Amino acid sequence: MASGAVLVLLGLLWILQGADLVRIRPILCVAECRPLTGGSPAWLAIGVVAVVAGLALSGVLRRRR
Repeated sequence: MASGAVLVLLGLLWILQGADLVRIRPILCVAECRPLTGGSPAWLAIGVVAVVAGLALSGVLRRRR
């Protein structure tokens, strides 16, 4: 159940970043270090998939108990 919750939280972060509601400065960069600006439909979609997968994983694990 913990892995499903982590996946849901990570997916929510990716949704917020993809929708350009949360901006986090780069932590590790090799060459040009500048923050990304604007939303990203790809990360928004990945976040939605991660949330759905996390909820499904939590539901499957909860049913087994």
